[in-house]
Amino acid sequence: MGEPSVSAVIIVYNGAAFLAEAIESVLAQTLDDWELLIADDGSRDASLEIASAYAARPPGRIRCLRHPDRANHGMSATRNLGIAAARGRYIAFLDCDDVWLPRKLEEQVAVMDARPSLGMIYGRTLIWHSWREGAREGDHFYDLGVESGRDYDPPTLLSILLENRAQTPTTCNALVRADLVRQVGGFEPRFRGMFEDQAFFAKVLLRARVHVSDECWAKYRQHAASHSAISARRGDDLGPQVAYLWWFLRHVLRHDPQPRVVATVTRRLLAQSRWLVRRRVRRGVKRVLGRA
Repeated sequence: MGEPSVSAVIIVYNGAAFLAEAIESVLAQTLDDWELLIADDGSRDASLEIASAYAARPPGRIRCLRHPDRANHGMSATRNLGIAAARGRYIAFLDCDDVWLPRKLEEQVAVMDARPSLGMIYGRTLIWHSWREGAREGDHFYDLGVESGRDYDPPTLLSILLENRAQTPTTCNALVRADLVRQVGGFEPRFRGMFEDQAFFAKVLLRARVHVSDECWAKYRQHAASHSAISARRGDDLGPQVAYLWWFLRHVLRHDPQPRVVATVTRRLLAQSRWLVRRRVRRGVKRVLGRA
């Protein structure tokens, strides 16, 4: 087989309940020029068996990947496992519980092929509740926060995202040039779950021209076992967010200290740090009062 246009990377950890649906959404793509890399992060359920069954089918465009020690290394390291094996000129990511719409790759590749200056493209992602019968919430979209149908030079989008004035790109929606993914060093292994995507996209948006579309190309499944849902229930995402902002400030200062970006991330860091301190103080007071 020659090199495909797109390397699709699905990461999975104990995702047997949804993995086949994610794989089928890749098989259903109207663009046929792809390979699929299914990177397992030490699953203990039937995920690897499901992936292996698909990989055994002809014509051999699906491969299963595992960490050498078969252990759980987190989302970033597992995405990097797929990146290292990718042969396509574009890379597209998909979590095992999300799905692509059929024309995602065809339409995104057409835009990227026509505009070689672009490093990435993304659009709207459906926040998907209706997969579950009787869901209390309806499907919806978050506001893109920027004008769609146009290109943005760096660091315009990054500054807007840091100010919380735009939707962060989702991994299931974006298509990125493979050479750019490798240029920025892929994903940051220190972020095993929360903010692993934001750290990656921050590096991309700092360097690359990006097209923002109004099209919907992916469904982001909402369920109780997702990383974001678990973090929301625990109320512990503020600490990881502060850690992400600290990391990003160091990254910007080391690689591309643009004054506007440095000022924005510093403001966010100071504001979030104050919230974190206040929350920890309140929790401490409640514990003390509870023992009194």
